[in-house]
Amino acid sequence: MFTYIANFVARWNLVQRFNITGFLIMILGTATIGTWVGEQIKASVINESAATTALYLDSFITPNLQELGQSNSLASEHVETLNRLLRSTDLGRQIVAIKVWGQDGQILYSNSPSLIGHVFTGAEDLSSAWQGRVVATISDLQDDESVEERRLYTRLLEIYIPVRQNGTHKVIAIAEFYQKLDTLEAEIAKAQRQSWFAVGTSMGGIYLLLVVFFQNTRNRIRKQEVALKNQVAQLTEVLSQNDELDQRVRRATANAATLNERLLRRTSAELDGGPVQEISLALLRLDRAINQNEICRPVNPNSKCNENLPIVQTSLQTALQEIRAITSGLGLPQLDGLTLPDIFASAVQTHELRTGTVVTLSMSNLPNQTSLPIKITAYRLVREALNNSHRHAGGAGQEVRVIFKMNQLQIDVSDRGPGFDVTTPFNREEHLGLTGMRERIESMGGLFKVESKINEGTKITARLSLQNVGEHANGNGHPEAIDDHPIFRKEVASNLRKEGRW
Repeated sequence: MFTYIANFVARWNLVQRFNITGFLIMILGTATIGTWVGEQIKASVINESAATTALYLDSFITPNLQELGQSNSLASEHVETLNRLLRSTDLGRQIVAIKVWGQDGQILYSNSPSLIGHVFTGAEDLSSAWQGRVVATISDLQDDESVEERRLYTRLLEIYIPVRQNGTHKVIAIAEFYQKLDTLEAEIAKAQRQSWFAVGTSMGGIYLLLVVFFQNTRNRIRKQEVALKNQVAQLTEVLSQNDELDQRVRRATANAATLNERLLRRTSAELDGGPVQEISLALLRLDRAINQNEICRPVNPNSKCNENLPIVQTSLQTALQEIRAITSGLGLPQLDGLTLPDIFASAVQTHELRTGTVVTLSMSNLPNQTSLPIKITAYRLVREALNNSHRHAGGAGQEVRVIFKMNQLQIDVSDRGPGFDVTTPFNREEHLGLTGMRERIESMGGLFKVESKINEGTKITARLSLQNVGEHANGNGHPEAIDDHPIFRKEVASNLRKEGRW
């Protein structure tokens, strides 16, 4: 049974538990408080009635009992006066019996003559009255001296009134009255009903206020739970985006390794197809020239024995120039000592001097210093973008625009060349420059975007955060930072591409 009740209660929600528990507590509290207030009202009504009765009767009884201060008996005229009082007054008709007690517990007067002279002891209320207090209780008439009253009544209001000597506070006797309860009980019942109504209404109102307050609090908590769930969902989405960004970084790192390998292979092919062949040809001609020179000189001193030597010279010069061009493309200037505006100016100026074209440069609110990886990335991006612009757009309308806002560095490189369709799938080998720039920016946690339309030009936009890059804010890293940086290693041949499209 207990398990069934426990399981049944366990199915209640929090509001139901509060409502039921609060209702039970309200009923219990109402019963307890109502009972206590009812008893207090009952005692108050009895005491008020007793005080009124005592005050009224004292004016009639006390003058007729003054002789008890000197004797233990009453004169006959005083006894007659008391009897007439019980018969002829309205209050007397409410009084069932009257007893006058002496100090030794003897009944000195009673409307029942058979009790006069009898001694009864042990009455607690009688002892309190002898101390000068008016005592009133509802008696069930079980005392020995109430034998006459038990014949007609089951309960009566019993009042003990101390009788004092005139002009003093000395108590000379105790007057005991038994009064009917009809009117008194009606007053008590009415007062108790009113008290029960007041207590019940108050407790009910408090209960309803608590229920409304709890319900409002519960609704507020539910709203907060919903808001918290929404925040958790947003946080989960952010974490998912972070995971996606992390995967993009990993893909970028993996693609960087592949890109490096392709760059190395392409560098090897260009070296092998250009300078190496020229040098090989030069070596072959040089060997032939040496042999001819050895044969020709003894036989015919006046013949042209060294006619192959100019060819060797030209081939070697051509190879040297190409190798120098390649090696110049592999290197970077010393960026760690330059400010960020100087880096962009250097990249643009180098491109202008090498290509003979004009580039419009605009910079807004740039900080002077940033980390070395940011400097390398920015320099490589601008130089590679301008090289592609010169290669595919002929340098028409080249423009570099750099903006710094809310710790974000935005680099825009644009031209007014032929453009291309960005929605068309392209070969990564043919768009090695675009792929390299994208991988470089994304590996730094940045964003990369290409906008282009046929015959309307091309625009490259890159955004980089200047926080949490892992370098000192002044741009000075370790001495080997430029040569060993992974971005530098994966871009060592970015300017070697001589063909292909965006």
